[in-house]
Amino acid sequence: MMRRFVKSVLAGLAGLAALTALSTGAEAQEIQLTGPLAGAPAVRKLRLHRAGRFEIAPGVSFSLLDQYRRTLLPGAALTYHVTDWLGFGVWGGFGIPYNAGLADELQTKAIDFRDCAHKSFSRPCRLTATNLTHGSIADDQLGRMQWIVSPQIQVVPFRGKLALFSSLFVDTDVNIFAGPAFIGVQERGDCGHDSNGAKLTDCANQSTFTLASRVAVTGTFGLGLNFYPSSFVGFGFEFRALPFSWNTSGFDNHGGGANGDFPDLNVNSADREFHFNSMVTVHASFQFPTSIKTTD
Repeated sequence: MMRRFVKSVLAGLAGLAALTALSTGAEAQEIQLTGPLAGAPAVRKLRLHRAGRFEIAPGVSFSLLDQYRRTLLPGAALTYHVTDWLGFGVWGGFGIPYNAGLADELQTKAIDFRDCAHKSFSRPCRLTATNLTHGSIADDQLGRMQWIVSPQIQVVPFRGKLALFSSLFVDTDVNIFAGPAFIGVQERGDCGHDSNGAKLTDCANQSTFTLASRVAVTGTFGLGLNFYPSSFVGFGFEFRALPFSWNTSGFDNHGGGANGDFPDLNVNSADREFHFNSMVTVHASFQFPTSIKTTD
């Protein structure tokens, strides 16, 4: 009887101790750092490649995923960095267009092979008279970007070092940029009727296959990866988006039907289509003054 009583008492005490432990709130103890590291910053001698410096970054951009004509864009960016993470500047360049594969296919199989310049009376030539030139499709109707200028703001959210083979280290940062963009565009001029309904030359007339210039206003944004092997020379890569609407083909794409989704034998602003134009840029960079600042 005594042994059973003792066991019961011990079991009850154990259960009470468990309940007490569960009901007690957890508390964290603040540890005060003492010694030579007390109050020390997280990083010492951090090299500030951007703070208080002008940056000149010549480079070349390549357009991506173009249907008819690609663009090679030599240019440069000029930026002043107020701090190591914030800068203001301008980027731009001049476009050099060249044909994509689809443009070459149209030229050889839809224009040269049928020879509509001498056989305009044939049925295939009459059916495509509104949309295909008798000459050079690249020169007469395909859209192109002639130049781009973009004021922009740069923000640097990440920076650090990149290690190669655990022996080579280079300062690295990632920048995000955005701003308005002004783009010099050439695309096929209006024919048939303009966007206001005014009568123009019929689009089947070969004289209408000429390019007209305009300035498209849009926004641009993207991000870059930058490397600094020395105190004032660097290099990097950028991805840039330039979304806007334009008629890249010179075709009668829209304007007819209830919602304007069908051809209407006119070429005007209704035939422009939205494109998420994008570019990749490779550039070198030079920072002035050439001396670099460091943190304590």
